[in-house]
Amino acid sequence: MSEAKLVRNKIPQIIRSYGKKPDFRVADVEEYKALLRQKLVEEVDEFLDSEDPQELADILEVLHALAGYLGLTRDALETIRKAKARDRGGFQDRIVWSGNAPTGSARPAAELDGGDTAQAMVQPYTRETTTISSCA
Repeated sequence: MSEAKLVRNKIPQIIRSYGKKPDFRVADVEEYKALLRQKLVEEVDEFLDSEDPQELADILEVLHALAGYLGLTRDALETIRKAKARDRGGFQDRIVWSGNAPTGSARPAAELDGGDTAQAMVQPYTRETTTISSCA
């Protein structure tokens, strides 16, 4: 058999449907964590190579599994995502940050609201912790 890797739950059943005998086992908790991380990298690489939306779905499935490993439901993860989007924004505006201007000489930010130039200094990102109980 080739290198062992984490596969979707129904893969052994699908292999059997083709008349083959799959060689598989169930990972312990620590191995599962490591395999999920490897699977995330694998799926991201596949998406970057192909830009196939199917690969995005695979990435999302791995993210949901990682959230579950951390004790988060899909809804709790979505609550965290929405809070970050509300507080920090998303990525749709294609803003590229190159650092901050020297103190005392703020540069105008890009035209953010339809033509009005805003004076703004980008604050460095600080990770806010969210407890699981507050997301449930």
